[in-house]
Amino acid sequence: MLLFSRDTWQEIFGSIRKNKARTIITVIGVLWGIFIYIVLSGAAKGLDNGFEEEFKDVAMNSMFAWAQQTSVPYAGFKTGRPIQLKLGDVRTLASRIPEIQYIAPRIVKGAFGGEAGNVVRGQRTGSYSIYGDFPVLSKIATQKIYVGGRFVNQGDIKEHRKVCVIGERTQKELFAKDEDPIGKFIQIDKVFFKVIGVKKYEEGGGFAEDDDITIPFSTYRKLYNTADNVGWLAIAAYDNVDVIKVEEDVKKILKSIHQIAPEDERAIGSFNLGEIFTKINGFAKGLTFLSLVVGIATIIAGVIGIGNILLISVKERTKELGVRRALGATPSEVRGQIILESVFLTLIAGIFGIVLGAFVLRGIDYVSQDADIPYTNPTVPIPYVLGALFLMVVLGTLIGLIPAQRAVSIKPIDALREE
Repeated sequence: MLLFSRDTWQEIFGSIRKNKARTIITVIGVLWGIFIYIVLSGAAKGLDNGFEEEFKDVAMNSMFAWAQQTSVPYAGFKTGRPIQLKLGDVRTLASRIPEIQYIAPRIVKGAFGGEAGNVVRGQRTGSYSIYGDFPVLSKIATQKIYVGGRFVNQGDIKEHRKVCVIGERTQKELFAKDEDPIGKFIQIDKVFFKVIGVKKYEEGGGFAEDDDITIPFSTYRKLYNTADNVGWLAIAAYDNVDVIKVEEDVKKILKSIHQIAPEDERAIGSFNLGEIFTKINGFAKGLTFLSLVVGIATIIAGVIGIGNILLISVKERTKELGVRRALGATPSEVRGQIILESVFLTLIAGIFGIVLGAFVLRGIDYVSQDADIPYTNPTVPIPYVLGALFLMVVLGTLIGLIPAQRAVSIKPIDALREE
């Protein structure tokens, strides 16, 4: 076969040696194209990975809503009326918005500038934020509990149990270094609570802190006499649902329930994490598409350069090709050698570009590890890399057809006459 012929490869390398400078410059063009594609695609993936890592414990398609004050007079009410969310709002939203998968009402004492709860254990005391939560919260924001403990469950809610889940710093401040807090009691605002779990703190894990204390929502109501009041709502929509529309529907229904003017944009506050994810993913996809366009354009330019070099090579080797044809070389053999040279140069340039791009991405990953930005593991999926190489082989073959056809069209008698 032509591919495994020693003479073929000797002629290919001989041709490359005759045009070293032109070959290297042209090959760099192809190398640069695949390099740009690898680096830009990897950078986009790193941004996407970093954001997912930052909020890995929170549902991607989630949002949060809370009540504020009205900014528009409506239905006989004056401007500046404070709005208070209720447990009934949760049932209404769940029944009227089918796109909602989970909804968790939350309430807190001590966060957002409020007075924290006073916690005592023996001679140790401290002020900590006290959250009242339902078990469904763990479906929206993962609650990582250390082995041996648990998060609040439905039984705790139903029986108004005096149990709590403490944060890592709370454990360190209230318990001895080697003491197991599970099953021990602490006083929260003069009421004894049994510790049932220690929550592992992670950045972005539901926007909590490492000194929070969580108790059942029903127990919180009795402890602080908050009736049906709700601090804010954590909501997760189903996958592939437009969470921006869900946010609009949530605000619209809450305004209707609490007699708020439809045009009042301040009365109901919200934070749409799903929208941010969508924007980040859109930016990453845009950057990947840009890298594909720029990379392919640069690769095509480089491959055309390789075709030009081969055309020059064919012109310079006219007499040699004529001798080969006169000695019995078939058109397919001549054509195959030129195409093989084109594919070889293209493939070598692509491999070097991929390797160089991988080294650059590795360097970016190393530098970004200590940076205060959501950026993790910039890589390009293997199928994308193989696809780029396949494209380069195809382009190399197609561009090689031009000088190959030129070589085949040379008549032996004309070639032998040429000086």
